[in-house]
Order: sequence, then C-alpha cells, then structure tokens
Amino acid sequence: MKILGIETSCDDTAAAVVKVKKPSSPAEALAKAGFSVLANTSYSQMAIHKKFGGIVPNLASRAHLQKIYPTIKGALSAAKTKLDNIDLIAVTRGPGLMPSLLIGVNAARALAYRFRKPIIGVNHIEGHIYSNWLANKKIEFPALVLTVSGGHTELVLMKNYGKYRVIGRTLDDAAGEAFDKAARLLGLGFPGGPAIAQQAEQWKSQISNLKPQIKLPRPMINSKDFNFSFSGLKTAVLYSYNDLIKKYSPKEIKPAFAAEVQNAIVDVLISKTIKAVEKFNPKTIMVAGGVSANKKLRETMAEKIAPYEIPLLIPDFAYTTDNAAMIAIAGYFDYLKKKPAAGAWKKLQANANLEL
Repeated sequence: MKILGIETSCDDTAAAVVKVKKPSSPAEALAKAGFSVLANTSYSQMAIHKKFGGIVPNLASRAHLQKIYPTIKGALSAAKTKLDNIDLIAVTRGPGLMPSLLIGVNAARALAYRFRKPIIGVNHIEGHIYSNWLANKKIEFPALVLTVSGGHTELVLMKNYGKYRVIGRTLDDAAGEAFDKAARLLGLGFPGGPAIAQQAEQWKSQISNLKPQIKLPRPMINSKDFNFSFSGLKTAVLYSYNDLIKKYSPKEIKPAFAAEVQNAIVDVLISKTIKAVEKFNPKTIMVAGGVSANKKLRETMAEKIAPYEIPLLIPDFAYTTDNAAMIAIAGYFDYLKKKPAAGAWKKLQANANLEL
C-alpha cells in the first residue's frame, strides 16, 4: 500500500510517499514495522517570511499555490512511482492557517477526483504525534505526548490509536511562538527557535564572563493544572531587555537573554510533563512538534525522565518540523478505522480550528 501525504498547514509545502505493508489492524502494522518512507520532500518559505519576522498568511498561500504540484511531482519522482500506483491520499485539513490549508486540501481533492483515489483528511497535531511511529516499532499505551510547536502546546494522554484526552494546553501563546517573538524582540531574526538556541550556545561558551544577571519568569510552572502560558514571558523579555540595553551592549546581553528564554520555556514544558507523568503513570512518553528539535529540550527531558524508567521517544530531526510523511502515517491509521471510498473528496473540508 502506497500513501501520498500532503501538508500545507502553515509555511512549508510538503509531500511524501510512504509505503505500508497492508495488515488487518494497527497492532499488526507495528508488529511488522510496516512503514517505509519512499520520499519526503518540502519547499520552505523561510526566505519569504524572514523579513517580516513571522508568517504572512496571504504570502504563504500564494507560495503554496505556486509550489504544491511541483512538490507533489517531486515526491512521486523521488519515490519512483506514479499517482496511478497510489492507494490513498492523506492531506492536512487542520488546524492551521486557513489560506494555506485550502491550497493543500483542494489540490488533494482534485487529485482524488482525477485519479479516483480514496482520500482522508488528517489532523495536523495527530500527524506530529504519529511522527514517533516512523522510527519506533512498538509503542505501549497509555502514552503521554507533549506536542509543542509554533502554534500549539498541549499535553495529551493517548489511550490507544486515535483515542486522545487533552489534559493541558496553552491558554494564550504556544512555546514556538514565544521563541519567535522573543527572538524578534532581541533582533535575532526568524525562525526564532534556532536563532535563540544558537545564541544560547554562545552564552555557554562565555559564561565565565557573566555580567548581566537575567532572570525571567516561568509562567504557570507552579499551577496545579497542566496548562501553559507564554504571553507573559514575552512581555518580561521586552521590559527587561529595554532596561538592560541601557547598561550593556547588545553583544553582551543577547546571548544571555537567549539562554534565559530557552531555559524558561524548557523548564515549564518539562515541569508540566513530569507532573503529568506522576499523575497518569504512562507506559510511554513522547515529544512531538517543531520545538522537539530543540537540543536543550531533548537533553533535559531525557535527563529528567530517566529516573522514572519510562521509554522517551522523540522523532528524528527530519520529522520534527512540518512534513508530509507524518501526515501519510496518521492518514493510514485513520484509514484503518474509516475506510473512505473513492468519492470521499466531495465532503472533505479544511478546518483551521480543528481540535484533536
């Protein structure tokens, strides 16, 4: 079975071809380690949005429109296959930016109609969760999942395939957005996550020359629930930076601020995760989403989880950011439950606010 995955939820135009041994159930799929990524291609719009310091929806949509079919053709070519040989089309239907989602959904619908293929709409967050299946043959339930990206920060208790309970979510800004906005305030460029991490590494190398003492808040770290909040952190960065820039040069304080921003975000994410581990006793812990590429988060999470002796799974770097391989795999599990017919394209609609 070959699945064409299509992802256009934000600013990356992505397509992938994933081959699956066709079992009778998800459990059998994992037992046989049936996933093989034949192609995973994407077009990044980073150069388009960098000068704005963030994603501009109408520009993102226009770029998707220009690149969607070349990207799909590229994936099919890399996989050495044709649409005639595709058994299922899986496309992100939400959540995300509506102008971007519409390009991917409508392109997928057109292909499903033209080639008479079954099609299934995939939840983008579910795709990130299933990215962990690309490298792991067996995952035990219940699983605790920290999904953390530019638009989403959630703690999810996954009871089985496709069965989720959201136990905590951000009340305002996501962790990835906090990275982006903090980087913008510090003049570090876009995307913010890698820029902050790079500056933080510089701070480690010059820690002996520490001058400015910077301490940022860890919002809601001591709350009794599992929710997050990062809007106050951005405000603290703004006021603190504007105050210290009067005393120190940007070269002195930018690495220090970057390190403290990263530490604050990572501290909150891990604290909430550990609290959920102690309450729900999961058999597997997973991290997913673009921010899961952060080295500090990966290393500190592994260190803090180790005493609990619970397997910690984090996707390979290639599958942390938005990609179509994860959409293809999530679509496969949905396909096992729903078995869409060839005419399913007629009812498929994008939903920018789609919930897990």
